[in-house]
Amino acid sequence: MFYGYYFWGMHAMWWFIWFIFLFWIFVLPYDIPGERRNKKSESPLDILKRRFASGQITKAEYEESKKVLESDSVKNNSM
Repeated sequence: MFYGYYFWGMHAMWWFIWFIFLFWIFVLPYDIPGERRNKKSESPLDILKRRFASGQITKAEYEESKKVLESDSVKNNSM
């Protein structure tokens, strides 16, 4: 007997809702601003350490930049 059900017992609208739900969970990228923050944000000091380790900056530049970053950090924490 026909009761008006299509698509294996679900109306087309329900299939659409399920499709959108599954798309939202599995396909959307996680790098959308303001969305899922799985990656740890790098601090400026972490970036500086990485640049020094890769040889992009010299030890003198590293030490000078580190002092500037640490002094800025102290100023921001005292406010």
